Amino acid sequence: MTHASTDALALFPPSRAEALDRLERFLPRAGREYAATRNADHGPENRENVSTLSPYIRRRLLTEEEVIAAVLRRHSFQAAEKFVQEAFWRTYWKGWLELRPAVHERYRRGLAMALDEMREDDRSKAGYEAATSGETGIEGFDDWARELVATGYIHNHARMWFASIWIFTLRLPWELGADFFMRHLLDGDPASNTLSWRWVGGLQTQGKTYLARADNIARYTDGRFSPEGLAETAHPLSGEPHPPPRPLPPPETPPEGPVALLVTEEDCFVETLDLGDARVTAIGAARASEGVSPGMVSQNVHAFAQGALDDAAARAQARFDAAAHAVPLTAGALSELAREAGARTIVTAYPPVGPSADALGALEPALAEEGVRIVRVMRPFDARAWPHATRGFFQFRERIPVLLAQGGLA
Repeated sequence: MTHASTDALALFPPSRAEALDRLERFLPRAGREYAATRNADHGPENRENVSTLSPYIRRRLLTEEEVIAAVLRRHSFQAAEKFVQEAFWRTYWKGWLELRPAVHERYRRGLAMALDEMREDDRSKAGYEAATSGETGIEGFDDWARELVATGYIHNHARMWFASIWIFTLRLPWELGADFFMRHLLDGDPASNTLSWRWVGGLQTQGKTYLARADNIARYTDGRFSPEGLAETAHPLSGEPHPPPRPLPPPETPPEGPVALLVTEEDCFVETLDLGDARVTAIGAARASEGVSPGMVSQNVHAFAQGALDDAAARAQARFDAAAHAVPLTAGALSELAREAGARTIVTAYPPVGPSADALGALEPALAEEGVRIVRVMRPFDARAWPHATRGFFQFRERIPVLLAQGGLA
């Protein structure tokens, strides 16, 4: 393990116990205090104005639902509305991309093209390398690039400034920036990351861009940074229209009797899945973080994902009284897991668009030939919320009180 990953795991120990402790410490500040102070980036030494829960929610060491429930037990909805909305942003982005997976395919094609073009152009390569190593000479931007690589995290407001400078000042392809984030962010999520970069560039809410301004950066960084030479305009990038939303897949129910349980880094709280009358007799934990990028993924990301999986596997083993071990995402390994369980079904938490979903989808035909079926169990919170991510967030936001009531959270 590299020194960088050690530093990142010291900042973000990958366990549910740490996540719960961090949530408990944040709860007193989750109401009006959060709403008033959340946009300030005080630097990596002081994150008390934000929750720093996103790496844990990303791996579902905590779920969005239980975080929202905990906040609303402590604060009224009116006081905590801003935090609740921020928690629902992640749910919204996941639902939006789940209904339009073709948008992620476009991103990956665009990334492949941008990488090919950069390899053929020394000037573009030099600009990219300067941006990712924090050597552009742009105050703030360079600091955030180095902070991201070292810690696996930067403040959400800094992410917006960074993406805007990347696209409109440095004139680098947005896909390369999104990929840089995915290779280094502990909370890097295919939906939130891809769609947020698209939003900054004017592709998501088509025609609406985000322009980083020096005065705004100075204000919300306590005067630490006041960059010069930033772009003064942000003309929207051009892109294809959004595809129409597809329906979500129909719900799948585990069969009665023995099943193998597969834990992926998409959901590390599997002991709360509704498995009906299924009986878990073997558990496998499979990491897919290599698939978030065609480039080299940070050891920080691998280490956090592996730590979250190890923690989840230990809890699942205790909950189901079944042996748990690491498995590679291969047809042979998953077939062997099913045989170990004495079952023909592998049950897993529904993986949204991303590397785990890609891997399982690719393996499914070979597993079917072996008589092994994969059942993806969707959480009720997602099943209620995702179908409403058909338009922009402001339309989705109007549904939040109803979604809270349906989940017994209001």
